[in-house]
Amino acid sequence: MSELSPIFALSDRFVAESAALDPFSATSRGIDGFDHLVTDYSPDAIGHRAEHLRRTLVELDRLQPLSQADRLAKDFINERFSSALSLHDTGEWMRPVRAIAAPFSTIRSVFDLMSRDGGEAWHNIAERLAGVPASLGGLQHTLEAGRRSGVVAARRQVVVVANQCADQVEQGSTAAVKAYAAMARYLRDEYLPDAATFDGCGHERYAASSRLMNGADLDPLEMYDWAWHEHRTLRDEIATVCDQIVPGAGLAEVAHLLDTDPARAVHGVDAYREWLQATTDDALRRSAAHFDIPHVMNRCEAHIPPAGSAAAPYYTGPSEDFSRPGRTWYPTLGRTSFATWGDVTTCYHESVPGHHLQIGYARLQGERLSRYQRGTFVSGHGEGWALYAERLCDELGWFDNPDHRLGFLCGQQLRAVRVIIDIGMHLGLRIPAGTTLSDGTPFHGGAVWTPDLALEFITSETRQGDDFLSSEIDRYLGWPAQAISYKIGEREWLAARADARSRLGNRFDLRSFHTFALSLGPVGLAQLRREVGAFEPS
Repeated sequence: MSELSPIFALSDRFVAESAALDPFSATSRGIDGFDHLVTDYSPDAIGHRAEHLRRTLVELDRLQPLSQADRLAKDFINERFSSALSLHDTGEWMRPVRAIAAPFSTIRSVFDLMSRDGGEAWHNIAERLAGVPASLGGLQHTLEAGRRSGVVAARRQVVVVANQCADQVEQGSTAAVKAYAAMARYLRDEYLPDAATFDGCGHERYAASSRLMNGADLDPLEMYDWAWHEHRTLRDEIATVCDQIVPGAGLAEVAHLLDTDPARAVHGVDAYREWLQATTDDALRRSAAHFDIPHVMNRCEAHIPPAGSAAAPYYTGPSEDFSRPGRTWYPTLGRTSFATWGDVTTCYHESVPGHHLQIGYARLQGERLSRYQRGTFVSGHGEGWALYAERLCDELGWFDNPDHRLGFLCGQQLRAVRVIIDIGMHLGLRIPAGTTLSDGTPFHGGAVWTPDLALEFITSETRQGDDFLSSEIDRYLGWPAQAISYKIGEREWLAARADARSRLGNRFDLRSFHTFALSLGPVGLAQLRREVGAFEPS
């Protein structure tokens, strides 16, 4: 490989320094040498990581791009660091108590990614387990700093996270178990009385979160109005497919049939994992006809995560050298029988042509992308791509079973409703007059969105499981603007493709478009549209 440009060299150095400052992130990225260490979540350590971003930005500003790859890298790093610091400066770092993607869950879930092969691997696990109390202790100091400053999480999030911590008591080493039990007591007995009573975050925090999630400054009111239109369009499509499955039946009746028909389910956790793996393997084979998939990516493992993990399926990317493969994780939520009508589209989202293709492809762009780019995830870009991948599967005719196509449409509807209720709850917006549920029942027109109204609405319009949807409301309220990134990101991917097709006419080639777009690696939505504007088919 040729000598790195100054911008790429800076990126490499930043990633190496960041791995030392945040060993859990190093494990997530697949960077060797840090698996025995824990991340420090104390105020001083968080401040050092923020200062690391600021120093790197100053240094980056002095460097001039020497190539197109340099320019792409500099634009990306500038946007990512600036967005992260904007959110940091709101004080958000002092209230990291949320139902998902919080230090509490990271400290536990990082062990799922660690090797168990050989003595050194088990030594790393033991060392890291011994460090869990210190990691949680630093986090408690940060929460105390927030309490003193009046920067606290909402009560709903505190209760959820306290329960998650209590769930860890049956797992792990004695020291880690005791530390999690102590954290659960602290959250319930000391932190909860001072927690905020309003679940939403308000306009300022929402704008900063949205910028970090999406890599663009977006108008929440425009997105709110657009999502209502998308919701109504999907409702009509859902009604059509329901009529194909059971003539004359609505979504509630059809969903009940699909959820309870034993012939449409997989029985047993082991059988479910095997079915997921077979579906993933089939998706890899089918995707080869439509995407350039390097051989090293022809492995994606389906797993069942431990109890206490996130309620929704998720993907973890391969290590930098692909010695650890990409993995999909499907929580069982205590179930032993699994209706599969909604899981086919989820598998395409999490594996191929969704996250595994997108993230794995970026990992392989060593000549085109800096190390920082290859290992970063932008929610609007990444979740937008995965939802676009589901739609592409529909366009390619992969949902030839009406059950599975209904699952795809209900998944799309879930993401459209997310935009509505996420923005509605956080900004205190009103439900439009004349709103009805899918069965025609009037729905609280003129009322301000609340968590209870959001749960009622999303249950009616998507017919997902009750436990899952309850956890979804907690997730949206604890992680502002993340939930909108799926549908808004998909909208941007579709718009970028439409622009390229309109500009190129008969010269447009879908396979070349996907290869070009994925080779850009993760970019914010604003940068995505700019970069794809230069696409020319090979």
